[in-house]
Amino acid sequence: MTDGTLRTYGGVAGDARAAERRAKLLDAGLDLLGAPDGPGELTVRGVCRRTGLTARYFYESFADRDALTVAVYDGVVAGLGADLLAAVEAAPRTAPGRARAGLATLVRRITEDPRRGRLLFARSLGASPVVAARRAESTRWFVELLTAEVRSFYRIERTPRVDVAAELLVGGVAQILTSLLDGQLDVPADALVDHCVDLFLAIAGERPP
Repeated sequence: MTDGTLRTYGGVAGDARAAERRAKLLDAGLDLLGAPDGPGELTVRGVCRRTGLTARYFYESFADRDALTVAVYDGVVAGLGADLLAAVEAAPRTAPGRARAGLATLVRRITEDPRRGRLLFARSLGASPVVAARRAESTRWFVELLTAEVRSFYRIERTPRVDVAAELLVGGVAQILTSLLDGQLDVPADALVDHCVDLFLAIAGERPP
């Protein structure tokens, strides 16, 4: 066995089995953090019980429960960001087309797996210092992502107006999704996307299609 390489058992390499265990732990963490009745108690024991793994295997991947929380959150954000970029790039190169592609993808990803939505937007998780810190960082990332897209599409420099618009749109969509997940906003997904697209276009000074 060479350095950095785990043994192979039953035809499955050790590093592959470690990756499988990590994936199970991440999924269990998302189950607990994104539970429909509020975040469950995320403990090493609870995660291990849910996965059938021992604490030894938990610490193989994560230093503690906060490290698991960060990994779960960052994984959801990275996946969502990749989906958004792919959808926008594949859309017609028009303001309505790209806005609709991005917003429809966001709403679909949040509603098809509500655990993601609750992790990113539910008020019940806002009291967690770890989640609150990651939310602040991911908000900044999405603001920068939108700013870059707007500048590239319109071929404009970064200005205070662009910055304010990006902050308004990202913050507004986050609040809309928070209210939707909390049951305070009763709007079908398709209608929600339509309303958000109209607002995006209005702020951009575009006429609706």
